[in-house]
Amino acid sequence: MIDPEKYIEDKLELLRTSRKIQKRIIFILIVLLLGLAAKFAYELLPRHFNLSLTGGGLLSNRHHLAKILSEEAGQQHLSIRVMPTTGSIQAMDLVDAGKLDLAFIQGGLDSNYENIRHVATISPELIHVLVKPGIESIKDIRGKTVNMGSLAGGTRIVAKQIFDLSGLKNGVDYVEKNFSERDLIEMRPERLPDVIILISYAPSDVVDVMVKKHGYDLLEMPFPPSLAIRLGWVADAKILGYMYSIVPAVPPKDIQVIGVDLHLIANKNVDPRAVAGVIETLYGPRVANRFGQKIPESELLSPSGFPISSGTELYLSRKEPLLTEALMDKLKALFGLLMTLGSTLLVVFKWFTMEQKEDDQDENETTDKDSKKVTESPEDGKSAKKPKPEAILSKLGEATDHIKKLSQ
Repeated sequence: MIDPEKYIEDKLELLRTSRKIQKRIIFILIVLLLGLAAKFAYELLPRHFNLSLTGGGLLSNRHHLAKILSEEAGQQHLSIRVMPTTGSIQAMDLVDAGKLDLAFIQGGLDSNYENIRHVATISPELIHVLVKPGIESIKDIRGKTVNMGSLAGGTRIVAKQIFDLSGLKNGVDYVEKNFSERDLIEMRPERLPDVIILISYAPSDVVDVMVKKHGYDLLEMPFPPSLAIRLGWVADAKILGYMYSIVPAVPPKDIQVIGVDLHLIANKNVDPRAVAGVIETLYGPRVANRFGQKIPESELLSPSGFPISSGTELYLSRKEPLLTEALMDKLKALFGLLMTLGSTLLVVFKWFTMEQKEDDQDENETTDKDSKKVTESPEDGKSAKKPKPEAILSKLGEATDHIKKLSQ
């Protein structure tokens, strides 16, 4: 049976006396330190990221916001290519598949996408219910044609939820149409639907055209607070009076409408530093000033249903105080660890170099025969001066205990 204590003593003795093993250990340590230094140097180098982003259709406010973001992102070493899509559903499919890096999408949609992460939430967009003359309330929509946008867009999903809660069923109470915003602008007046649902910030260029060119009005939705209780993505909002026309007034007064949160999402594999740079740009003053809408940072973590992006966590960590209580505890622990390792290396270094000193001393004693006669054999001298492994381990333990006391 192997004696553990004897086995350890033999290995320590071999390590102390073998210069070949010592050189290998030193070589490995140097390689590791150089690799660690190279990693830190790489992290310090400025990086430039190329990203792709969609804000939906070319005529939407989201596309306009995406263009502004791409133009302002250069200061964060970002190049953002804006790609239009037909709607939020298509945008989420592309982001989930890794064909797009980022997308602006509306709330109230399915969040069951494995590869999508929440980056930020922006102030709510407004649901514009455009109606032809004669439609003055929700009940007047019965028997009318209602345009809910593209089948690949999120507007349709949100509008259907609202209509279902209002007791309106597709094919029974109304006829659904799915024209794009561009189709509506280019369509002949007689073919236009009775009701048009659009989700946009106010003012909207498309709403402007439909009101001023085709005589549409805006319908008030007097129940957003009740919907907000049922649907987490609904916000109580309003469109200011005279927003789209003064004569005739559209709307004639401030009207209550439904707000829908706008979210910025990203593929989970996008570099966190790139995502943090996008957020930094988004909440900068230049983007809000050019966009003409408030982009409050307080809404950053408003839930979208997706997991939080690691880039968002990185952005938030940059804004935390430099010296927190948790960081101080970590620094204390790190200091204790470094002192312990330093003491260990010092003891090991002295142990390794002791043999060379003993050899030099023995050589001096044998050559100085005229001045002093050596009465002790070299083997006895070495055995008397050579520290035992138990003593080394004991000293090492004492040094470690002392350092731990200092760090507490």
